[in-house]
Parts: sequence; C-alpha cells; structure tokens
Amino acid sequence: MLPETIRTRIIESCDISVDSAESVSGGSINHALKLHCGSSTLFLKWNANAPDDFFLKEAEGLELLKAGSTELRVPEVIQSAAPHGDRPGFLLMEWINPGSTGDAFQFGEQLARLHQTKAERFGLNSDNYIGSLPQSNKHHAKWLTFFADERIGPQLKRAVDSGKMEPSIQKNWFGLLKRLDAIIPPTEPSLLHGDLWGGNYLFDEDGRVVLIDPAVYYGHPEMDLAFTKMFGGFDPAFYDGYGSITEIEADFKDRIQVYNLYPLLVHVNLFDGHYTLDCRRFLKKF
Repeated sequence: MLPETIRTRIIESCDISVDSAESVSGGSINHALKLHCGSSTLFLKWNANAPDDFFLKEAEGLELLKAGSTELRVPEVIQSAAPHGDRPGFLLMEWINPGSTGDAFQFGEQLARLHQTKAERFGLNSDNYIGSLPQSNKHHAKWLTFFADERIGPQLKRAVDSGKMEPSIQKNWFGLLKRLDAIIPPTEPSLLHGDLWGGNYLFDEDGRVVLIDPAVYYGHPEMDLAFTKMFGGFDPAFYDGYGSITEIEADFKDRIQVYNLYPLLVHVNLFDGHYTLDCRRFLKKF
C-alpha cells in the first residue's frame, strides 16, 4: 500500500493528509494508488527503481499538453518528486473518474488542433522517457534526421547491444533509411503526445477525453496517428474527426509501419518476444 516515506513527503510538501489508499491499475511499470484526502481524491504513482527525473519529466509532459490544448483534458499535477534518500520518486495528480464512453469524433478534432501547436525545430528542450526507456529529444531542423538519429537509431542500438536483434539488422535499417525521403512527406514540427496507444487515454464521466502517460516532443503529426493503429482501441469516428480539421493523406496507410518501427523497437527492448520477430520481419524487407 502507501509507503510511509511517501505519505510523509506528501504531508510535508503539499500539506495534504491522506485518510486512506486503495490500489488501482497503474500499468506495467509503476505502483498506483487512489488516495482519499478529506474531501479530495488524488492519484499517486511511484517507482523505487525509476530514474531520478522520471516523474519530473512526466509532469513536464503533462504540462506541455495542457498548455498546448484548451480542449483536451490533462490531469492536473499536484506534485512530482525525485527520489530522496530512501524515499522513492512519485507523481501526485488529480483523480479522474472514468466514464464508459465519449465522443470519438470530437477526440479526433481535438488531437488535430493539438497538432497545430508548432515549434521551429523537431525535438524538445530536454530528453524524457517512453515507457521506462530514455527518449532522446535533441533538436533537428529536419524530421527524417530526427527520426533516424533520435528515434530509430538509439532503440535499434539498444536492441543489438542487448542481443535481442542481430547486428546485421542494421544494414536493413540503412536500406530503409535511404528510401525515407520518398516515403515520408515534409512537415512542420507539431506537439505530439508521443505514446498514443489505447491505454493512454480515457473518457471521464462527462464523456471528455483525458490524455495520460505522455512522451511528448515536437514531431511529425502522423507519428501520433500511426501509434493509434499499433494496438487499436480507436473508433473510426476518431479518424473522421481528425480529418475534418487536418486532412489525413490517402497514402498515410503506406507509412504506418515505418512510423511504428519506433514503438515496435521500444517493445522489443522492454518485452522482447513476438515484438522482436515482428520487427525483424519488417526490417528484412529492406
């Protein structure tokens, strides 16, 4: 349940008294609790083994999403804390009561408008994390350079260095890389959620979409759209809504596997198994 060291930090730094706590699902990485604090209900997650800045970066990502959109709901951060001595790092946020359904068309519209938040360069002012893995956000003027050097390159190297992928697979990646100019259209850098699969959004009790667990950066907007296709969980109306604001090009479907090479490699490095087989099968085409 709630570690006493975290309870003490919450009391000391937030002046919040915790009456009770109950376990909730927090994904495969962190511990998660629903905290009852007088008339307030809060959400807490922590991880004694996370990097020192892990929850600080997640909080920054949530704040960037909140600043980039007045329509999408993003949980309010109460406090993010780095580890201190024997006290683990944690993230304390507002609790959001989930609803059963929401307006998928409107969700698509709102994501398209989030993607209208632009920057001069691809990347971000600091690195962060995708899942539990480091995510490099070094700035680049060109999307393909960013995609190759900060997305695919580091994850492929990690997979090869760990023995999950054979070194020769890098030749296949270089074969694909030579074709990317002809495959991926140019774009301006857009603010992305960065880890937009079906488990990282929910509808609240009013039917409003809520974005959680971001891995934000400024990138190609089709990256977010491709991510939604990796595991499903998005209603067809979502894409209709997005297309009503920003056209989804007809040949986008031909690029989905290329974009999703990044999250696929992330899953290779986190879980191995069939993800490695899928990754190898795709890259061997080049």
